[in-house]
Amino acid sequence: MMGVDNMKNITVIGAGNGGVAAAYHFSKLENDVCIYDQKAFDTQIKAIHKNNGIKALKRIEDTDLILSGFQEIKKATTSIEEALDFSEYLVIIVPSFAQEIIFKKMLPYIKDTHKLIFMPGNFASLAMERIKKELGYHDKKIQYIDTISIPWACRVIKPGEVAIMGIKKFLYAGVFPGRLSKRLIDEVNDFFPIAVKALDNVINAGLENINYGAHPLVTTVNIGILENFDGKFNYYQDCISPATAKASKKMEEERIMIGNHLGIKLKSELEMMNLLYGTHEETVYDFNKKSETHGKIHSAPASSKNRYITEDIPYLLVPYYELAKLMLLETPIIESVIKLASAYNSNDYLKTGRTLSKMGLNALNKEEILAYVNS
Repeated sequence: MMGVDNMKNITVIGAGNGGVAAAYHFSKLENDVCIYDQKAFDTQIKAIHKNNGIKALKRIEDTDLILSGFQEIKKATTSIEEALDFSEYLVIIVPSFAQEIIFKKMLPYIKDTHKLIFMPGNFASLAMERIKKELGYHDKKIQYIDTISIPWACRVIKPGEVAIMGIKKFLYAGVFPGRLSKRLIDEVNDFFPIAVKALDNVINAGLENINYGAHPLVTTVNIGILENFDGKFNYYQDCISPATAKASKKMEEERIMIGNHLGIKLKSELEMMNLLYGTHEETVYDFNKKSETHGKIHSAPASSKNRYITEDIPYLLVPYYELAKLMLLETPIIESVIKLASAYNSNDYLKTGRTLSKMGLNALNKEEILAYVNS
């Protein structure tokens, strides 16, 4: 974690929930911060610019929050050139479907000194590297870091104001190219609010994303009641039942199997959640029922268009399915959730999701993929 002599200039790309929380927290740690979003989504940027900063609330819905206060933000901009000129550290917190859009805007201004930190990664580094080559930027030597999540449980309450309910104990990340892992993870730890721990590679990071467990399956099987009651639930406490927990466990076994066949020993969802949140629950069901962080805000997906489906399925489950298919593995639960969600949204996620082809891996076998990400 950062020390007082390690203050940095940091650019946060994306002014949604996570981006606003990130900009606030980086500033609270005495870094100079720039926050960027596109002109089409400039509500937060305008408010932060007008207020000269971001406010973190003390309390909401009769719930005490953490890290409250007000922090100055040095620059709030819709100019991608300004944003990249501000810092060599680019913390990119946007929905996975927007990663490619933002990256294409960034490409002309990216320098070899820039470090791109995707939170969460969802195999972003591999997809972006393919785009870089496809668009003819072969000479750019881009340094990527894919994290498994974001540190904060947070919600933007109104423009320029964020509620931070909790923060993880640490965060795992993978680096691409893999040979840069130690140096880049050390650099990130100079300014990050929690410790960042290195995984073997970005495939490992994509397979350890903690959203895999509950979000896609539980939202998919509960979609009727979620839509009919406008998501007025506490998602983790109300939507996860003994039966859905059993189904999630079977899907979890498919993820672990994929890792094993790649030679990657993955942590179980329960082990990961206990580690990240400092708990000691004996089942995932118990964790979701008892978690204070996840129980603070009563909100749940109200539509099949929620990111728990539109992000976590095409950008997590589809890559998992594709990796399994490459190794001739059967993953019936993963496949079923993908196909159900595709039917809900009239979108064939097996084609539109983050496939091996979109990650630049379609011409490679298992051994070649591992050699590529570890190079």
